[in-house]
Amino acid sequence: MTELALLPATEQRRLARSGQVSARDLVTSALDQLKAHNGELNAVVTVNERALDDASALDEKAARGEDPGLLYGLTAGIKDITEVAGLRTTYGSELYRDSVADEDALIVERLRRAGAVILGKTNTPEFATGGNTFNEVFGRTLNPWNPDRSAGGSTGGGAAALVRGIIALAEGTDLGGSLRIPASFCGVVGLRPSPGFVPTWPSSFLWDSYQVTGGMARTARDLALMLQAVAGPDPRSPMAQPMAGRDLIAAVDAATLRGRKVAYCPDFVGIGIDGEVEAVCRRAAFALEDRGAIVEEIDFDLSWAWQPFLAIRGYWMLAQQHHRLEHIDGMGDNLAGNIRRGLDTGMGALGAAEQIRSRLWREMVDFFGRFDHLLTPTMAVPPFPVTENYPSTVGGREMETYIDWVAPTFVLSLTGLPVASVPAGFDPSGLPCGLQIVAPPRGEEKALATAALIHGITAAEAPPLP
Repeated sequence: MTELALLPATEQRRLARSGQVSARDLVTSALDQLKAHNGELNAVVTVNERALDDASALDEKAARGEDPGLLYGLTAGIKDITEVAGLRTTYGSELYRDSVADEDALIVERLRRAGAVILGKTNTPEFATGGNTFNEVFGRTLNPWNPDRSAGGSTGGGAAALVRGIIALAEGTDLGGSLRIPASFCGVVGLRPSPGFVPTWPSSFLWDSYQVTGGMARTARDLALMLQAVAGPDPRSPMAQPMAGRDLIAAVDAATLRGRKVAYCPDFVGIGIDGEVEAVCRRAAFALEDRGAIVEEIDFDLSWAWQPFLAIRGYWMLAQQHHRLEHIDGMGDNLAGNIRRGLDTGMGALGAAEQIRSRLWREMVDFFGRFDHLLTPTMAVPPFPVTENYPSTVGGREMETYIDWVAPTFVLSLTGLPVASVPAGFDPSGLPCGLQIVAPPRGEEKALATAALIHGITAAEAPPLP
């Protein structure tokens, strides 16, 4: 059963659809992994006690000759800021410690409809604010490769659970890197899709073009399978993209970069980078030459978009939390500090930030006239001690705030482009390093296909889990 839970989701699905295993088998194996590892990791914070019953219902459906769905029997972890009907949804906040959701979020509806089984809720910082997963309700999530290290955030619980086979698919959100940071720190594949690719509903900020809903998985093909099931418009959300004619799985299966031009930049935001992390990412990027790509290191500077993101982040926090302002004194320092920054940000700073965001889009459109992808290290540091809020230095440079070290992901968030993080390998201490893949507008297929190519090269380097 342990081996079954650690198989790629696409292989689990094949076994289930061919009748070699049942959905109940898949859920049982995942629950065995949860029992064995979650006590140490603290990745899943609320378990769906009906998971085995849900799996049995799917098996009965298949036995009647009905289609059990694209994700038949696959276990999914839902970030604890995303509503699941009948399950506790705390948002990582003391204010909602005992809150139980009345309805499923849109992505949960779609996962269930596609035959996935919701295993439970995964840990997150309070309202997903932070690159290290901890909160006052459930405590810290630990890195499965080294429990003294951070699993990243804010979808850290989902990433850690994936590595140990507790879930096959992880749902999450990404404002400044919340899917890519934990993907990098835990050695899985994450994709921040472009806004509207997976509509976010319910939301107190429905016109949000900054934070997106997406996912993580152990392989790019697994993630393509998940996103194929949950992407596409919904009348409840004004932010949506059409999916007609788009086949993410076929794109991954046909992946090629032969003759394509790929740019590699080790530090496009000017904060410095750990030398061992950069060496791992450089090796993975230039390994694409063996797949026929033309890889060129470039000097690419987007550091001017750093401060505008901080202004927009403050506004975003205020837009999300405006109806909770009376409770600000009961919030954690990260969340309350970001809201107060939003309250203190003037309209002039916001206007300037939006103009710079427009300039950033034009810069990237020009870039994609010359290259097919931008590759850059996801994180400038390896996973840091889990007891720290954030790393105090990057490449010897002191960080001024708890968000500065995340600049390699948050600047790319402003572009609105699809950005994946794929395992690039492991540093000398055995910790994972991720490589970001920036794709052209509405190029989710290209991001996933290139992630599959890179992971095909780097996966053999993975050491055994401790």
